[in-house]
Amino acid sequence: MTFDLSGRLALVTGASRGIGYFLSLELAKRGAHVIAVARTVGGLEELDDEIRKFGSSATLVPLDLTDMEAIDRLGGSIYERWGKLDILVANAAVLGTISPIGHVEAKTFEKVVNLNLTSVWRLIRSTDPLLRLSDAGRAILLSSGVAHSARAFWAPYAATKAAVEVLGRSWAEETKRMKLRVNSVNPGATRTAMRAQAMPGEDPETLPTPQSVAEKIVALADPALEVTGKLFDVRQNRFLDYHMPS
Repeated sequence: MTFDLSGRLALVTGASRGIGYFLSLELAKRGAHVIAVARTVGGLEELDDEIRKFGSSATLVPLDLTDMEAIDRLGGSIYERWGKLDILVANAAVLGTISPIGHVEAKTFEKVVNLNLTSVWRLIRSTDPLLRLSDAGRAILLSSGVAHSARAFWAPYAATKAAVEVLGRSWAEETKRMKLRVNSVNPGATRTAMRAQAMPGEDPETLPTPQSVAEKIVALADPALEVTGKLFDVRQNRFLDYHMPS
């Protein structure tokens, strides 16, 4: 899918590897300037090298997203330098542990909630005013199929992803009469380090690559997109409706 993002500004978290890395490249291919956020400096530098090959540019932000005040400062810095934000990709997440819910250590649960949920809310709070200043603001929130399946032993991760979807739906309702579009994404099983951690016996060659997944997700950054408040399922390559109460 081809569309032009020249002159547009995209913030991507978890940009140093996996889906976040390749989605940053897809945005850069279309001309966006990418604000790449991750803890791993080496991965960010590699991303910067690849983005330059497309003739685009990036701003690298080594940042631990559990530092909530740093997220607030990031929003302020974006406003001071660019005056707006066009695209937000909230991708960064941790798996935690795969175990019975009663065996999850408190510190592990708190880490999963802080990174997967609280930091996303903080990002939304920090970037919402910036996205409203865009003529076509786009927010893309990475979710997971376990947000709906309530899979055994995945409780902390599944709960945070379900909560992120609800945040996104509420945000979409608040902004549906504006030019901002907010959607969540279920990427499906993907050949990433997190998937390998969760499923160590699985053959990664049977899974889609993060690059192929990113090639589909990038469509949600299209300035012409009209859909908001939906879940985009990568495997089905379509938007799904949420079941609303009667």
